[in-house]
Amino acid sequence: MNQQPPVQASGRQKAATAGSDEKRERILRAAEALFDAQGYANTTIEQIVQQLGVTKPFVYYYFRNKQEIFETLSWAPAVACFTAMDFAADDDRPAHVKVTEGIERLIRATLEHHPSAFFPYREPQVYRPEYLAAQKDLANHFYDRLCALLEMGRDDGMFEFNDTKITALAACSLPGFLYNWYRPDGRLSQDEVAQELAQLAWRVLGLRRTRKRNPA
Repeated sequence: MNQQPPVQASGRQKAATAGSDEKRERILRAAEALFDAQGYANTTIEQIVQQLGVTKPFVYYYFRNKQEIFETLSWAPAVACFTAMDFAADDDRPAHVKVTEGIERLIRATLEHHPSAFFPYREPQVYRPEYLAAQKDLANHFYDRLCALLEMGRDDGMFEFNDTKITALAACSLPGFLYNWYRPDGRLSQDEVAQELAQLAWRVLGLRRTRKRNPA
C-alpha cells in the first residue's frame, strides 16, 4: 500500500534537514491550532504568520498555500488510523486478538492526533480530489484487513455478528464521531476514553469471552 502523501511540500525547500523539519513543524502546529479554533475558511496565511511572528516568505519556503498545510496536517493521522490493522507477516496470533488490538490502535491514533484527525470529519469539502482518492485507498486497505480478520475470528467462534461490513463500519464509527464531543481537558483522560471506546467497539463486534462451540 502506498503511504506517500498525496501532497508534497512545494515551496523552495529542496531537501529536509533537522532545522527545516523543525521549522515546518512550527508552521504546522501554529496552523493546526488556528484551523481547530476557527475553521479552514476563517484561517489565513497572514494569521499563521502572525501566530509565528515571522514573515510570509518563511511559510512559503515550506508550503505553497493554506490548503497544502491543511492536507499535510491531515495525512499523518490518516496513515496512523488506517494502518491500525497492519500486522507483521509472521504474527500468528488469533484473529480476534489482532482485531481487538487494531481497534484500540485506531482509537488511540485518533485521540493522539487531535485535532488534526478530526479535520476530515469537520471540513471534508476542503480537500482536493487527489487527496480524497488517496485517503479512500487507505480506508479501503484498513477495512479489507479488518473484515478478513473479523470473518476469521467468527469462524474461530470468537465473534458473533451477521453482516461483516456493516459490523466493521459500526464499530469504527465510535472513534469516527469523537470529533463531536471529545475534549482533551474533559472529565476522562485520553487513556480512559480509549479504553472505554475500545470495549464498546468490541461489544459491537460481538467479541466473546470464550470460544463458541459448534454443535455436534
